[in-house]
Amino acid sequence: MITTTIFPGRYVQGYNALKYLGEEGARFGTRALLLADPFVHTRILPDLLPTLQETITPLVEPFGGECSDEEIERLVQIGRTGGVEFVIGIGGGKTLDTAKAVAHAIKLPVIIVPTIASTDAPCSALSVIYTPDGQFKRYLFLPKNPDVVLVDTRIIVQAPARFLISGMGDALATWFEAESCQIKQAPNMTGRLGSMTAYALARLCYETLLTYGVEAVTANQAGVVTPAFEKVVEANTLLSGLGFESGGLAAAHAIHNGLTALAPTHHYYHGEKVAIGTLASLFLTGKSPAVINEVYSFCEAVGLPTTLGEIGLTEVSDEDLMRAAEKACAPGETIHNELGEVTPQKVFMALKAADAEGRRRKGK
Repeated sequence: MITTTIFPGRYVQGYNALKYLGEEGARFGTRALLLADPFVHTRILPDLLPTLQETITPLVEPFGGECSDEEIERLVQIGRTGGVEFVIGIGGGKTLDTAKAVAHAIKLPVIIVPTIASTDAPCSALSVIYTPDGQFKRYLFLPKNPDVVLVDTRIIVQAPARFLISGMGDALATWFEAESCQIKQAPNMTGRLGSMTAYALARLCYETLLTYGVEAVTANQAGVVTPAFEKVVEANTLLSGLGFESGGLAAAHAIHNGLTALAPTHHYYHGEKVAIGTLASLFLTGKSPAVINEVYSFCEAVGLPTTLGEIGLTEVSDEDLMRAAEKACAPGETIHNELGEVTPQKVFMALKAADAEGRRRKGK
């Protein structure tokens, strides 16, 4: 039996961690293509650049707004003509995915600097490619994870708490999906089995959320970085990233993908929809009442949705919900990493049960 575990090359996190960006970059060279979104240009670069220029020479380029093939090619040409030795991406998910794709195309190292902790994407060997007008086009699977992921919690805490909460929704699925893959001996994102290290980290991710989640949200709302906030940022970014890539995905993310077929959900964040997918997966896989109560109580405490109405589906018809269930069960979807046969009818019933439990607990 061959197991495979994948990691980013280095993970750096802490208050004012950005001051180490030049030091980290200097390990790869002296000239960098620095891709930054508008928020970074106006709020971060003015203070960052003087310090950065003490160790490296950044060629700053504004991000065009979409992680598209056209934007990637534009930046590849700038990087090649500029003689850069590595790429830095600072910003939100699409900025970071673009930086990863550009570095891959030029065959250079990449440093990823997220400004929010809303998903586990920063650590992953994956870029999501869109059309220039923002429609999903394809996944770009990369041959390696980022060389450095640098997370400055001074920056992260400035974002609205909803981003952190959404990240917890994404991270909440990590253990349940890894556990399903472990039970079935289903593959992780490498196509091979996960290691005991991956499953242990996925479990630690879940335990960290339960222990520190509420305190972390309180800290974020107050705009202060506390030990609890640091732990949850690490769980959202690193532990969840390692858990999903090296532990594996299962029902929760497949149900999320199914729910995206329903237009009212498009206004809600990835992690908010994944949270509903996780709750539905508890009923799909027959978890105990104690586990179900634990997960619902956590979601209620930190502010994650527990009903379909909280992701825009207040008046959803059974026909539309079945359409989402069918999409979740499409051939090749990760829901088939669950033990036993999973059908659209079972997913439909799990979604209905999860919604009913959420409404019951709210007294609706």
